[in-house]
Amino acid sequence: MNEKDISRSCVDCGTINCDFMDKEYPDFCPTTNMDKEILKDAMELYLENEDNRKIANASAEVEAENYCKMTRIEEIMEFAKKIGAKKIGIANCVGLLGEARIAAKIFRKHGFEVYGVGCKVGAQLKTKIGISEKCEVVGKNMCNPILQAKILNSQHTQLNVVIGLCVGHDSLFYKYSDALVTTLIAKDRVLGHNPVAALYQANAYYSRLLDEK
Repeated sequence: MNEKDISRSCVDCGTINCDFMDKEYPDFCPTTNMDKEILKDAMELYLENEDNRKIANASAEVEAENYCKMTRIEEIMEFAKKIGAKKIGIANCVGLLGEARIAAKIFRKHGFEVYGVGCKVGAQLKTKIGISEKCEVVGKNMCNPILQAKILNSQHTQLNVVIGLCVGHDSLFYKYSDALVTTLIAKDRVLGHNPVAALYQANAYYSRLLDEK
């Protein structure tokens, strides 16, 4: 895409004045250019919805009280405690069952009830929902994030934790989960489930990512 065709937004900002308030907002800044009704609607959803206020407050407290002290799994447990969640659901890739098992052990050690559902639950063929046979190169049975969500819904989990669901499968899980969802592990088979490494190396080993397509 040509530079002149880019619609500038927060990802193009170099000032972050919305955080520090010590510089000027860029001309394209959403803070100064947004429809004020959008801001009003968003703020009302915090002010008028008790659940939203509770979640926002719990999130802010976890950050403030444990900044650069706690690992993500510890922060998840702190967040769960603050929102009163006693039953944690785990939606994991079966390829990360070992990691899911360790996470469950940690959660249980801290007093949480845990119910986990792997992505191949139900053991259904990919072709049954019209997925091409060419996708069977990595296995015939489909990942079933909608079923994962529905099973955890039936178990009345109060906070669901994603562990390594595939790109897109995680999206469907988020869509159908009744409980709040947070992610412990984002899948990246190439980078040992550390996808940010590709960004850190975008000007070096992974410079191909910045090649024009």
